Amino acid sequence: MLTAALVAAIAATGAFADRVTFKSGAFLLGETGAIRDGKLTFKSEDVGEIEIDIAKIGYLESENEHVVQYLDGTKETKTVFVHDGHLVYSDGDRTRKLDMANVKTTDPEEETWHGSVNLSGTATRGNTVGESATVLADANRRWEYDRVTADLGYFFAQSGDSKDAKRKTDSRFEVQAQEDHFWTGKGFYNYVNGKYEFDRIMDLMYRWRLGVGCGYQWFEKRDFGFGAMSFNQELGVSYVGEKYDHEKSDDYGAFRYGHHFAWTVAAVDGLDFTHNFEYLPQVDEWQDNYMLDMDFGLTYAFRANWQLVAKAEWDYKSKVGNDTKHSDIRYILGLGYKW
Repeated sequence: MLTAALVAAIAATGAFADRVTFKSGAFLLGETGAIRDGKLTFKSEDVGEIEIDIAKIGYLESENEHVVQYLDGTKETKTVFVHDGHLVYSDGDRTRKLDMANVKTTDPEEETWHGSVNLSGTATRGNTVGESATVLADANRRWEYDRVTADLGYFFAQSGDSKDAKRKTDSRFEVQAQEDHFWTGKGFYNYVNGKYEFDRIMDLMYRWRLGVGCGYQWFEKRDFGFGAMSFNQELGVSYVGEKYDHEKSDDYGAFRYGHHFAWTVAAVDGLDFTHNFEYLPQVDEWQDNYMLDMDFGLTYAFRANWQLVAKAEWDYKSKVGNDTKHSDIRYILGLGYKW
């Protein structure tokens, strides 16, 4: 139970800026945000938006309401404060310590879809006549025990020394999706995924695959001081069907290894880095027939939901069509919108 003086101080300051007083005696004035995973998000004109460990706070003076989710799944909205490193709430004219043994989380993240659509293109006239266009799109959603991700890419380019002499130099489409189910809400998960693609320049009429496997989320949006990071690795099997021009269709089983890395850079507001890798060797001909896919990407959110996109992609196929190369490298620079 808090003293009557502290209750009066909280009530008196609630109409003005929120105040965080550290155990050391220092304090900040600003706006209280979410309380998650033992940390308070606080926005101050002096230091910007920061996360503060609850254990370091002497007391928080705020009348902002917070959502408390209990172990049984029920939720309750309370005016939550901090006193001596502990969460407390207002109960009429008294304050009580929040029993964290019965609390699953506070201010849980809203389960909603996120994604982006990114475009780039060029047009040339004169000695060279040509056009190119790239469309990249993605969508994802995270529930407590499940996660869905989907990606789409379309690449087109044609050029020549005249309008009538133009020929296609890029004509590729790919779409893929994956659903993950976490065993305990984090850590280990099992997945199912699928992908479809074609590439006219590589003489690939189509390639599709369906796969299952398991993975481990080593960390997810964990703050390491220089930014929030996510990293997971996956092992599984896939069934692949493909057809190259002038060749018979081929179906086979493949092993699969993949990993995914994401980093929100703390030093540059709005800058994100991503890296993805995938290796699929055929089960019975793993040295002769395999696929490697890898990409590195940077996005920079410069205004509202608009972002600049820079990405490099490398695809390697040990088995390709007649008179085509084994690898493709694409460099992409474009403008995107995310939500």
